[in-house]
Amino acid sequence: MLKGIIRGNIVSTRKQESLIGSKFMEVELIKNNNLTGEYLIAVDSVGAGINETVLITTGSSARLALHNTNAPCDAVIVGIVD
Repeated sequence: MLKGIIRGNIVSTRKQESLIGSKFMEVELIKNNNLTGEYLIAVDSVGAGINETVLITTGSSARLALHNTNAPCDAVIVGIVD
């Protein structure tokens, strides 16, 4: 599980069929409570917004979070940190 801050959204006019309706977010990663300068793109499954701190799952767990084991996705936002 990773922690990060949402920095922006990614607009996609076309995407793989199993991801239609999904919102892509650009996330800056946090490690040891410091921003790393590293970014990743994650599918938002919780309705997070810009500048919110989020939890991200990766790998096969990401596909399980989407309830679609065939989705071509390796990072999903699964929580918003209060």
